[in-house]
Amino acid sequence: MGTALRCQDKIGYKQTMRSAITNPNASAVGPYSHAIDAGGTVYLSGQIPLDAETGSLVDGDISVRTRKCFDNIRGVLEAGGLSMDDVVKVTVFLVDMADYAGMNEAYAEQFTAPFPARSAIAVAQLPLGANIEIEVIAQR
Repeated sequence: MGTALRCQDKIGYKQTMRSAITNPNASAVGPYSHAIDAGGTVYLSGQIPLDAETGSLVDGDISVRTRKCFDNIRGVLEAGGLSMDDVVKVTVFLVDMADYAGMNEAYAEQFTAPFPARSAIAVAQLPLGANIEIEVIAQR
Protein backbone atom coordinates (compact mmCIF):
# COMPACT_ATOMS: atom_id res chain seq x y z
CA MET A 1 0.00 0.00 0.00
CA GLY A 2 2.73 2.49 0.70
CA THR A 3 4.56 4.22 3.48
CA ALA A 4 3.03 5.12 6.81
CA LEU A 5 3.61 8.24 8.83
CA ARG A 6 2.26 9.14 12.25
CA CYS A 7 0.73 12.61 12.35
CA GLN A 8 -0.15 14.68 15.36
CA ASP A 9 -2.47 17.64 15.27
CA LYS A 10 -1.37 21.11 16.39
CA ILE A 11 -2.89 20.78 19.86
CA GLY A 12 -1.31 17.38 20.41
CA TYR A 13 -4.42 15.47 21.49
CA LYS A 14 -5.02 13.29 18.46
CA GLN A 15 -2.60 10.96 16.79
CA THR A 16 -3.52 9.33 13.48
CA MET A 17 -1.78 7.03 11.04
CA ARG A 18 -1.36 8.34 7.51
CA SER A 19 -0.52 5.82 4.78
CA ALA A 20 0.20 6.53 1.13
CA ILE A 21 -1.53 4.47 -1.55
CA THR A 22 0.19 4.19 -4.92
CA ASN A 23 -1.19 2.76 -8.13
CA PRO A 24 1.73 0.78 -9.62
CA ASN A 25 0.27 1.28 -13.12
CA ALA A 26 0.26 5.08 -12.97
CA SER A 27 2.68 7.91 -12.40
CA ALA A 28 2.20 11.17 -10.55
CA VAL A 29 2.86 14.41 -12.43
CA GLY A 30 4.16 16.13 -9.30
CA PRO A 31 5.29 15.61 -5.70
CA TYR A 32 2.13 14.06 -4.26
CA SER A 33 0.65 10.69 -3.34
CA HIS A 34 -2.04 9.06 -5.45
CA ALA A 35 -4.03 8.71 -2.23
CA ILE A 36 -3.69 9.00 1.53
CA ASP A 37 -5.47 6.75 4.00
CA ALA A 38 -5.99 8.69 7.22
CA GLY A 39 -7.79 6.57 9.78
CA GLY A 40 -9.98 4.75 7.25
CA THR A 41 -10.91 7.81 5.23
CA VAL A 42 -9.07 7.71 1.91
CA TYR A 43 -8.40 10.98 0.06
CA LEU A 44 -7.50 10.54 -3.62
CA SER A 45 -5.56 13.15 -5.50
CA GLY A 46 -7.31 14.53 -8.55
CA GLN A 47 -7.08 12.40 -11.67
CA ILE A 48 -6.92 13.84 -15.15
CA PRO A 49 -7.56 11.75 -18.30
CA LEU A 50 -3.91 10.75 -18.53
CA ASP A 51 -2.81 7.57 -20.28
CA ALA A 52 -0.08 6.17 -18.01
CA GLU A 53 1.56 4.28 -20.89
CA THR A 54 1.99 7.31 -23.15
CA GLY A 55 2.08 10.07 -20.53
CA SER A 56 -0.41 11.99 -22.69
CA LEU A 57 -4.01 12.99 -22.29
CA VAL A 58 -6.43 10.62 -24.03
CA ASP A 59 -8.09 11.85 -27.20
CA GLY A 60 -11.85 12.15 -27.34
CA ASP A 61 -14.80 14.16 -26.15
CA ILE A 62 -15.62 14.93 -22.52
CA SER A 63 -17.39 11.58 -22.07
CA VAL A 64 -14.26 9.67 -23.12
CA ARG A 65 -12.08 11.82 -20.89
CA THR A 66 -14.45 11.48 -17.93
CA ARG A 67 -14.37 7.69 -18.26
CA LYS A 68 -10.54 7.77 -18.34
CA CYS A 69 -10.46 9.84 -15.15
CA PHE A 70 -12.62 7.20 -13.50
CA ASP A 71 -10.42 4.39 -14.86
CA ASN A 72 -7.48 6.11 -13.18
CA ILE A 73 -9.48 6.58 -9.96
CA ARG A 74 -10.53 2.92 -10.01
CA GLY A 75 -6.86 1.89 -10.29
CA VAL A 76 -5.90 3.91 -7.22
CA LEU A 77 -8.87 2.62 -5.24
CA GLU A 78 -8.04 -0.99 -6.15
CA ALA A 79 -4.40 -0.46 -5.14
CA GLY A 80 -5.76 0.48 -1.71
CA GLY A 81 -8.18 -2.45 -1.51
CA LEU A 82 -11.22 -0.29 -2.24
CA SER A 83 -13.83 0.00 -4.99
CA MET A 84 -16.14 2.62 -6.44
CA ASP A 85 -18.77 1.46 -3.93
CA ASP A 86 -16.57 2.94 -1.16
CA VAL A 87 -16.62 6.46 -2.65
CA VAL A 88 -18.58 8.94 -0.51
CA LYS A 89 -17.66 12.29 -2.14
CA VAL A 90 -16.66 13.35 -5.65
CA THR A 91 -15.39 16.71 -6.84
CA VAL A 92 -15.33 17.37 -10.59
CA PHE A 93 -13.31 20.26 -12.01
CA LEU A 94 -14.28 21.41 -15.51
CA VAL A 95 -12.57 24.03 -17.65
CA ASP A 96 -15.80 24.56 -19.61
CA MET A 97 -19.21 24.12 -17.96
CA ALA A 98 -20.62 23.45 -21.43
CA ASP A 99 -19.04 19.98 -20.90
CA TYR A 100 -21.28 19.35 -17.87
CA ALA A 101 -23.93 17.28 -19.68
CA GLY A 102 -21.37 15.00 -21.37
CA MET A 103 -19.46 14.58 -18.12
CA ASN A 104 -22.69 13.84 -16.27
CA GLU A 105 -23.64 11.13 -18.76
CA ALA A 106 -20.31 9.31 -18.30
CA TYR A 107 -20.38 9.97 -14.54
CA ALA A 108 -23.77 8.24 -14.20
CA GLU A 109 -22.20 5.00 -15.49
CA GLN A 110 -19.71 4.89 -12.62
CA PHE A 111 -21.95 4.58 -9.55
CA THR A 112 -25.12 2.96 -8.27
CA ALA A 113 -27.55 4.38 -5.72
CA PRO A 114 -27.05 5.72 -3.19
CA PHE A 115 -24.79 7.99 -5.20
CA PRO A 116 -21.84 9.79 -3.57
CA ALA A 117 -22.17 13.45 -2.71
CA ARG A 118 -20.76 15.58 -5.55
CA SER A 119 -19.60 19.06 -6.44
CA ALA A 120 -18.81 20.35 -9.92
CA ILE A 121 -16.60 23.40 -10.16
CA ALA A 122 -15.56 25.54 -13.14
CA VAL A 123 -11.85 26.34 -13.21
CA ALA A 124 -9.62 28.39 -15.50
CA GLN A 125 -6.96 25.74 -16.14
CA LEU A 126 -5.93 22.20 -15.20
CA PRO A 127 -2.58 20.37 -15.31
CA LEU A 128 -1.20 19.42 -18.72
CA GLY A 129 -4.04 21.29 -20.44
CA ALA A 130 -6.70 18.79 -19.32
CA ASN A 131 -10.33 19.91 -19.52
CA ILE A 132 -11.45 17.73 -16.59
CA GLU A 133 -10.04 16.55 -13.27
CA ILE A 134 -11.87 14.39 -10.74
CA GLU A 135 -11.00 13.73 -7.11
CA VAL A 136 -12.78 11.45 -4.67
CA ILE A 137 -12.95 10.60 -0.99
CA ALA A 138 -13.62 7.00 0.01
CA GLN A 139 -14.39 5.39 3.36
CA ARG A 140 -13.25 1.93 4.47
